[in-house]
Amino acid sequence: MSADTDLLALANVGPAIVRKLARVGITERSQLTGLDPVELYERLCALDGHRHDPCLLDTFMSAVDQANGAPARPWWEYTPERKRLARD
Repeated sequence: MSADTDLLALANVGPAIVRKLARVGITERSQLTGLDPVELYERLCALDGHRHDPCLLDTFMSAVDQANGAPARPWWEYTPERKRLARD
């Protein structure tokens, strides 16, 4: 299985998300294990010089959870958690 295919096997991850992850050095599912999705999102925003849609953070949260062994869930199920994090 190629690295792209490995990431594409994650729910909510398509070619555009694979490209965004690659921009922050993530090219394989195993590299997501134990990472902080907020940090990944912040790194990408800093690299690109603008804030990305917050739904991207939801998708990163989903991908990291799956890499850590959680079952696949739709990205929008992470929105309430992301909103709680924003208040902290």
